[in-house]
This record gives sequence, C-alpha cells and structure tokens, in this order.
Amino acid sequence: MSVANAQVVNPDVASSEVKALEKASENEQVISVGNKVFLHIPGEEGFDKPFKVDEKGEINLPEIGKIKISGKIPSRVEAELKLRLAGIYRELSRFYLEVRSRELLVTVLGYVNEPSQVSVPENGNIQMVINLAGGLKQGAQMDRMQIRRSGEMIEFNYKEYLDTGNTELLPQIQTGDTVFVPVSPLIGNVQIDFDARTLAESGDAGENNEAVTLFGELHHPGSFSYKKDMTIIEALMRAAGVTRYADVTKIRVIQNDTPVIFNLKAYLDSGNNKLLPAISPGTTIYVPIMVDDVNTTESTVYIMGEVKQPGGYETNNKVTFLDILANAGGPTRWAETRHITVLRPSGERVLFDLLAYTEGFKDISIPDVGPGDVIFIPEKTDINEKSWLKVPPKRAVKIIGAVHKPGRYEWSDEMDFTDLFSHAGGPTKGGNVNDIKIIRDGQITRTFSFDKYANDKTNKYQLPEIQAGDTVIIEELPHDPRDNKSQWVRQSAESSIYIMGQVGAPGRYGFNNALHFLDILAAADGTTDKADLRNIRITHRNGKHAKVSKLNLALYFETGDETLFPKVVAGDTIYVPEKNKDWLSKPKESVVRIMGAIEKPGRYNFDDSMTLLDILAEAGGPSHDALIENIVVINHSCCKEQARRFDLEKFIKNPNSAKIPVLRAGDTVYIANDKDSVTKNAKESFLDILTIAALVIGL
Repeated sequence: MSVANAQVVNPDVASSEVKALEKASENEQVISVGNKVFLHIPGEEGFDKPFKVDEKGEINLPEIGKIKISGKIPSRVEAELKLRLAGIYRELSRFYLEVRSRELLVTVLGYVNEPSQVSVPENGNIQMVINLAGGLKQGAQMDRMQIRRSGEMIEFNYKEYLDTGNTELLPQIQTGDTVFVPVSPLIGNVQIDFDARTLAESGDAGENNEAVTLFGELHHPGSFSYKKDMTIIEALMRAAGVTRYADVTKIRVIQNDTPVIFNLKAYLDSGNNKLLPAISPGTTIYVPIMVDDVNTTESTVYIMGEVKQPGGYETNNKVTFLDILANAGGPTRWAETRHITVLRPSGERVLFDLLAYTEGFKDISIPDVGPGDVIFIPEKTDINEKSWLKVPPKRAVKIIGAVHKPGRYEWSDEMDFTDLFSHAGGPTKGGNVNDIKIIRDGQITRTFSFDKYANDKTNKYQLPEIQAGDTVIIEELPHDPRDNKSQWVRQSAESSIYIMGQVGAPGRYGFNNALHFLDILAAADGTTDKADLRNIRITHRNGKHAKVSKLNLALYFETGDETLFPKVVAGDTIYVPEKNKDWLSKPKESVVRIMGAIEKPGRYNFDDSMTLLDILAEAGGPSHDALIENIVVINHSCCKEQARRFDLEKFIKNPNSAKIPVLRAGDTVYIANDKDSVTKNAKESFLDILTIAALVIGL
C-alpha cells in the first residue's frame, strides 16, 4: 500500500546494503533489452504482471515512472528499486525482483512479409526471427543476409544453412540486433507480383562474375549460381537440359577467354569423365542448333511433315514410296495419313490415302516416286481445337441447325449420312428430322425424312448422297404452338397445316403423311364448347384449284364412321366455326323462321328429317303466355303461299302425328300471345263490368 508520508531511509545504511548485494552477486547475468522482470510487492495490483524492458533498457513502474535497468545485474536492480519504492510503499519486507524471461528483442527489416520488432527466446536463432516476421518474400536474396549490431555489419549465407542444416553457419543473435534481408538483383525496381519458380528458371545468379551463363538450345537458358565442384552436366541440367534441336556434338564452353568444344554425345556413349571440361565461376556455355546438310543429288527424294526423320533420301528404280517412308521412321502419331501429297517436279500433285490402302477399303495403288519428288505428310486436325481452318472446304461437310454439335466435319467417301449425323451428336429435341435439306452449289439437291427412312420396311427409301462441300440443314420446330410467333417461320409452309376457329390452340402445325385429321385436332387442344361440330370446313390447297370439304364431326362421334373424314395433307386449312354465328350467311330458302311467344325466336337450320315439334324444341319451346292452341305455320312455295293453324294443346291431350302441319325449309312459324286473343279480352272486359256493378250495389 502506498503512503503519503514515507519514512526516510538512512543513505549510509542503504549504500552498505547495495555494496553487500553486488559483492554477493558477481556471477549474476545482467538484465538486457527484451527481458521480463517481476517485482513482488504484496497487496499492490500494479505489480501483478512482469515488466518488459523496452528498447531503451527501461521499465515503467507505477508512481515512479521509467527506470533504466538494462546492463545491470538483478541483485543491484533489486536494491536500487527497493530504495526508490521505500518512499512510496510501506510494506517492502518481502519485496524481491525476479527475471522471469530473458527474451531477445530483435528488429527485422528488408524483404520479409511483416517487417517488425520481434521477441525470441534467449536461445533463439535467425530462422525463428524470420519466421516471426512472416517469413521471406519471394525474391529475397538469401545468400547475402545481414545482421547490424552497434555500427557493425555481419553478412551470412542463409541459403547454405537451408541446404545443409548446419547451424554453425548462422551468427548468434543478441538483443538489440537488426536483421536485414536484401532483395535479389534479378528483380527490377518496380514492385510487381511474380512467380518465383518461373523467375528462377531463367537464372538465380546475382553477380555475373560469379555465375555460370548458359544459352542456346536449352529449355531454360539463364545465369545460374556456381556451386563448388559443379560439372558441365550439372550446369546443363540446371537449365532443364537441351532441346530436341540442339547439336550436342558442338557445345561451346568459354572459360578465361578460351573456347573449348564439348561433345556431349561422345561422353554419353563412352561415359569417360575425361571428356568433361572443367567449369568455374564466370564460365559461358553455348548449345548451338543442329544444322543438317541437305542432299541435292539428282537421285534424291524429299520427305517432310509428320515423319520421325524428315529429310532427303537417295533413290533408284527399285525404291518405292513405302521404302522412303520406312527410312524416314514412318508417320508420327500426329500424321494425317489419309491426305498424303506427292509433289512432282513438273508441278503435278498426287493424293494418296495410306490408311485406306492399309485397310483395303478402296482399290488404291501406291504412287510411284522418282528423283526430285517431294512427299508431304500433313498434321492431323484435332476436332477439339479451334483450328478448323486446317480442313479445306473441299474436304469438309457443314451441318447446321437443330443438332447437338453443329459445325464443319472432315468428310470421306467411305462415310454416309448416318456417320455425319451421329458425329454431330444427333438431332435436338426440337429438330425437324422429317425435312432435312442437303444443299450443294447453292441449290437444294434433296429433302430427306429420317423417320421415313427408319420406318421403311421395303428398303426403297435410300439415304441422301453426301459429298465434300455439301451443307446439311436440320430446321427447328416451334417449341410451343401457343407462343410460336417468333419461331413458326423456321418451319416451311410446304410441310405445315393450318387450323383455326373454335379450337384450343389455333395456329400452324408440322404435318406429314403419317398424321390423321384427329392428330391435328388433338395438337390444337381440341375444339371449344362453342364449336359447331356439324359444319367443319376443310380447304384443300395442294391441287391446281381450291376445293372445300365439309365434315360433320358430331356424326362421326355418333357413328364412328371413319369414311366421314376427308383426306388432309400438308398445306390444307381446317376451319371450325362457332355455333349460331353464320345465320346471315344462310339463304332464306334453307332456314325456318320462328317468332312470337317463343323462348328463343330466330332463324334455324332445317332439313326434311325435322318436324314442327323439332323446331319448337330447338327454340326452347313456347313462352308461358303463348296461345299454344293457335300456332300459325306459313308455307312459302313457288306457286302459292298459305297459312295453317296448329292446336298444340289439343295435340298434347290427344296426340296424332298426322295432324302436325308439314314444315319445309323457308317456312315461317308464328305463336301468338294471349294478350292478342279477342275472346280473352272480352271475358276480361265482362269481369271488369261485374266488379264495378258489385261495388255500386254495395254502396
């Protein structure tokens, strides 16, 4: 506990105590920057945790402030602090100082991920310091790392330590040191992200005068650091070896301004280490490109392209094409053996299909070769790459439209249409396989139905003839007849049928000879409830003159007679009219008019099979105020018009069909209202008079 008025300590006594402690602690280790010390003062919360010695060697104590303790032994610091604390804190009888941690405070700068000041254990090393700083950045030069200590610079090779694991290569660190990591001179003066592995493939040497430089026909030429006892083989492997075009018999090794020729092939054949030239820092190695001498004799045949050993070969009258090909090592795996070309000195070109010859598909003879001829074997075209231009139009067939993989495909006369169709992945779900078009020289040579071919049991329907340069088009059918405004034009009018009027989905539909009238009606979602099934009209447009057929679909549903259906083909039009919407188009001679006290007066279709009762029923029957005992039937004829009366009430009580008046098309039926009856009006007038008389008498 701190006090306001502390007891003053005798300086002579305190001084003697300090001297005694220093003498007793001559072997103690001094306190350094980064150490953590613990001060034990019972009951004081500010002293619960250790105090860290900062970079200035000071600790910050409550009520006192900063006190420098670095460079002093713990017993001396304890005595000094006890004197300072005695004036503030009362209970110091159990006070003591303890060094809890002797950590080293090191500053890390340069090409590290997190430059900072770090604390490491007393036995820590450089690797621990770098790890606490986030590790090295890509491009750090590990063979020139530095430790800066009190104006002194210590340089060490961190890379060699990582290669060998020898900790003796690392200098000991002390508290207050600064570790600096330089950047490799291979990196430019602009900070960019890069791949360290790719950079290292071009060389890892920082100083040219200590590097081995390799260039020429190497996979990764560059300047590389020289290692002790390095051989030329190790140097070549450091550059990832020579390329396939390298002349390994004439490798130049320049050392101390003196060139030496090194034959790598001779060394590999013999294994004699004496053939290896010595190399040292600053050596330059050049691997030249191989240059073959070209034979230009009068009996030379040249072969080039995708063969293992292209070049010129001597020939005579007994040498054949296959002999030249065998001497060249044969075709490579990338060779297009179906299109080998032999070029004559006269300019003649001879095409040869080696694959067809070996498999016996065609009657093909081997071309003759003579002096000056050139045999060219092209590279095979990969259909998975975008180099489709490698296949000329005269060797390709184009397939476009509703197939899974439209494009240009190389064609051979051994193939047929099904090969091309399957190679393109077949038709899509909406592909119109019944109207496939083959175009040649800008003209449609044939239309082909795949369904007809697949279902032909007579084998008379043949596949279309395809040749290189043709274009095959598979059109796409409309996806939805209800929403076909933007797609129906893809379907040709010649293969379509039209249906309109009172159907669920009127429109334009694909049609072929395998479909029936009911198929089209079903595709259009059938008829609506307003459709007049007895008067369906079909317009036939495929002949020289238009023809209209009538269909009574209601009669078909009643009888099931298939002969009622007219023959419909592509190009025809089907119209389903609405009920009772065509009376104005009916002439008066073909209808019966019914009026007066009837539920639904109007004009009605009539034929000879119907009677007056049928018309009354069709019109809903007489109304409640109708004079059914006085129905008038007016017959219209060419000779004489006449009117007859019919008592429906009497007929109901005593039915007799012979008394029903004859009704013909063109007649008129009138049913009077009971208000128009003279007898009924007289009765009502008489009743009114009697009512008035009774009232008068009552008065």
